[in-house]
Amino acid sequence: MKNISFFVGSLSYSVRRGIHAIHVAYPNAQILIVHQSSKKSTLQLLKNQWQNMLRNGWRWIPYQIENISTKLLQKYPRKFTPSSKTPGLQYSWERIKSIPNIQYISCKDMHSKEVLKKVQLFKPVLGISLSSPILKVSIFAIPTLGTINLHKGKVPYYRGMPPAFWELWNNEKEVGCTIHKIEKGLDTGDILLESIMPISKYSTVKGLQIQLDELGVSMLEEAVGLILTRRDVWAPQQKGGKTYFKPTLKQKSILENKLPTKNNASFFRYFVKQGLFTLYIHMFGLLRKHLTLMNKKQKVVVLLYHRVDDNFRDSVTVGVGQFDRQMEIIKRCYPVISIEDIINDNLPSYTPQPLVAVTFDDGYLDNYKNAMPILLKHQIPAAFFVSTGIVGTDNGFAHDIEKINCVLPNMTWEQIEKMHQLDFTIGSHTVSHINCAKDDKDLVITELIKSKEDLEGRLSLSEIIFAYPFGKKNDITPDILEEVKKQGYTGCLSAYGGINQVKIDSYNVLRVGIDYNFTDKAFRAKIEGL
Repeated sequence: MKNISFFVGSLSYSVRRGIHAIHVAYPNAQILIVHQSSKKSTLQLLKNQWQNMLRNGWRWIPYQIENISTKLLQKYPRKFTPSSKTPGLQYSWERIKSIPNIQYISCKDMHSKEVLKKVQLFKPVLGISLSSPILKVSIFAIPTLGTINLHKGKVPYYRGMPPAFWELWNNEKEVGCTIHKIEKGLDTGDILLESIMPISKYSTVKGLQIQLDELGVSMLEEAVGLILTRRDVWAPQQKGGKTYFKPTLKQKSILENKLPTKNNASFFRYFVKQGLFTLYIHMFGLLRKHLTLMNKKQKVVVLLYHRVDDNFRDSVTVGVGQFDRQMEIIKRCYPVISIEDIINDNLPSYTPQPLVAVTFDDGYLDNYKNAMPILLKHQIPAAFFVSTGIVGTDNGFAHDIEKINCVLPNMTWEQIEKMHQLDFTIGSHTVSHINCAKDDKDLVITELIKSKEDLEGRLSLSEIIFAYPFGKKNDITPDILEEVKKQGYTGCLSAYGGINQVKIDSYNVLRVGIDYNFTDKAFRAKIEGL
């Protein structure tokens, strides 16, 4: 049995993912988590504020005002516990610390004599540093096979932090991840594994960091396997390189203005629009809640996505960082439900906020690579409606060939099966994404039957929901809707907009389309009913 120590400076999602991945890969290993808390005294906080003021200048004041205002205006939903599954619970700190063979130490200084003694008594074979403070020899030399660090940057060229920022600043074409041995000096040890990924046309710092988190977890699993089986081959770092540090607010502003994702509206127009959205969310939203209370009409908003991809900006795409912010917003501000809760009428009679559900259509590969990790991070249930004849093939969607003149990769059945195992809902979107109102009726019926059979056979599903391809009002006809019911589908989703109110017709679930044009405030205003 092998003992593994994790040295961490936070319990962020990416850190928890890394710990969970190693536990799953080595379920019999004993794991010790040493967490150096970042809690500071009032005096230290005031000192940090003053240092940040000196470093960032006048920008620090509005920055802090915005932070404080955001916290004050945060709205937390009433206690609401639907019966739906919640993907991502396995990565919560509550679940991880309840695992019998995981021990946990919280400390102010992991280099204190008391902590060092506990680590020595644990007798770790391998140490792993994840977002930890700079480790001293006294602790990183304790594990018999040494201590490795997951660095989200390509060394020696991008030592330090934060991930992805300076690569974008320097107009690089790619970002990297490195697994290296910890030695004296910052990010200077021998390299075990390196990997790179391209920077997309519309990449943002946040979007790249999310993608690096996933890349880093897979590399960490591989690295631990190589070390524990003594197949590890190390290479010295090249000479040179540079160490980067946290950027100032001015530098962040310069980079934001440089990126093609910048909002091109005039400052005045942008300011006025965001102000109106804020007013609607916090003033008219309050009035709406009182009206909802009087009318006893619960609002249910079903969001419709297609792609989460930084290669495109169009009417069916949102950015990676943008999607992460949107999922954080709905998790923080609204009761989140699954599509099954709606179909099965498992909804409360009233909550002050709209209930929100998340759905995806078509089955693009980015749903698995980009959307799923974010949904797991925020523990948000989601439904994915796939065209079963396109899954796992090089066949593209006709609407993509027409609009962007290219074929985009689709998910495989293996990936969809994994999503299903992670408690995401998989539903039907026909076989080949036909238009159910315009194509031959016999073909439509054939595809309704075949798509359902595919999902039953591949995933052993017993209850399957159908989402109309295209899904506008003219694409949904009464006779085809009757066929959907006849073939045994438990519900049907449209795509022409609108907000649902209890009681909902399970064969007429309205959905609101979301694309890259939505700012965070516009997104919230849309959910609130604007």
